Amino acid sequence: MNILTFDSGDKLNEAGANIIAGLIQTQPKAVLGLATGGTPVGIYERLVSGFRRGLLSFRGVTAFNLDEYVGLDRQHPQSYYSYMQKHLFAHIDLPAEQAHIPDGNAADLQAECERYDRLIAEAGQIDLQLLGIGHNGHIGFNEPAHALIRGTHVVDLAEETRKANARFFGSADEVPKQAITMGIGTILKAKTILLVVRGADKADIVRRALTGPITTECPASLLQTHPHLVVLLDKDAAGRLP
Repeated sequence: MNILTFDSGDKLNEAGANIIAGLIQTQPKAVLGLATGGTPVGIYERLVSGFRRGLLSFRGVTAFNLDEYVGLDRQHPQSYYSYMQKHLFAHIDLPAEQAHIPDGNAADLQAECERYDRLIAEAGQIDLQLLGIGHNGHIGFNEPAHALIRGTHVVDLAEETRKANARFFGSADEVPKQAITMGIGTILKAKTILLVVRGADKADIVRRALTGPITTECPASLLQTHPHLVVLLDKDAAGRLP
């Protein structure tokens, strides 16, 4: 585990973007696992900047997003499809057929989960998986539970998660109750995991995830078992680490 702490958001964003850009520059056909939410926005902005300056091409990259809400139209402003278009995909040269996001409106959600797992398997091992962390320790939308599912699956979102995401909607009632998420087993198979966390409100869960007992009740704690975990924290998120 390699934990790096930064005294500014700009430096954290630069470090995260440099790690991803460096992989693509040395491995143009890299397979990326991508995340959404507030955490990676600045990292994506820097990747777009690198592309616009001619320093980076995504033409050979294959990308798999972690998750998508169930029941939101793709064009809904809070769908993760819309998020990725807004913050990354619409601004770079990644071919549309190489940018994969689960279909939360599929007629058969179980079949969609199986299809997504097949696509990931056909692409080969994910080279780098970008992650954030929820206040309850979820990664992707793998919520705390007595047991965690290895593959892509439909999950009932915890009320804590829905309340946390309400800031992106009009109210918590508007947040979908389910999502499709990449499974914990798929996440842990990535060659490198890049965990990025910001803010004092995440300091306690960062401590639990990185130094506490490994338990499915804190899914992010399973990252301690990964052979190549890189953690980028701002000073507030790192505030409760030993």
